[in-house]
Amino acid sequence: MIFKKDNLVLGLILGFIAPVLGLVIFKIKRFGIFTYKETFQFLLYQPGHGMITAALTVSLLLNALLFTIYINTNKDNTAIGIFISTIIYAVILLLMKTLG
Repeated sequence: MIFKKDNLVLGLILGFIAPVLGLVIFKIKRFGIFTYKETFQFLLYQPGHGMITAALTVSLLLNALLFTIYINTNKDNTAIGIFISTIIYAVILLLMKTLG
């Protein structure tokens, strides 16, 4: 099972995929009637990028959940990979907020 492996690359992959899954869930809950294309066009072109940063922030909660699971099961290398990808997402969010 995937939760039994302890691998940095696995953590990076999980850390980058989980927020994308979070964005899909956010889209379904918040913009259910719109297509994915319409939703992401709105998120990208909205002045100030307020909605996309909110969506990405919420989607990073999945990384927090995965990180907690792997830390509690002593899979430290995988947890480090998840943490690194979370930091990368956070830097992107900060850049979007400050430059956008």
